[in-house]
Amino acid sequence: MSRWTDPPAWRELVSEAGCPICQAGQPSNVVVALAASWVTAGEDAPLRGSCAVFARRHVVEPFELTAAEGALYFGDLQRVARAVQAITGAIKLNYEIHGNTIPHLHTHVFPRYPGDPFEGRPIDPRAAVGPVYDPGEFAVFCTRLREVLA
Repeated sequence: MSRWTDPPAWRELVSEAGCPICQAGQPSNVVVALAASWVTAGEDAPLRGSCAVFARRHVVEPFELTAAEGALYFGDLQRVARAVQAITGAIKLNYEIHGNTIPHLHTHVFPRYPGDPFEGRPIDPRAAVGPVYDPGEFAVFCTRLREVLA
């Protein structure tokens, strides 16, 4: 059952006080902090170069950002996407904003490659099988991402 189908639990989760990101002070696996966001990545990603861009201020929906905050957040997202494409050589990038599990604005960036396991269908991170990074490759990706975004 999704948490948003339980109204009291959902109200608590969407509040800044109940948000796990806000309670921790930032998301886990932060690779780099930008003007309006944190960029996270995990070695257990479904595709090489996958990352997420989290808003620094607690909001659930993009429309909750002020115009200035929205410009900064989406500017950060563009910078991250440009960097991921340059680093990975991906043929296409997919973007996903959900917030059903963690209702703190974040956008997933998924690089797409010819022959990737999700070719011809949406990405399902739960269906990813095995590591997508060779030994040491994830650390190199994170270092390159920091360098390009510096």
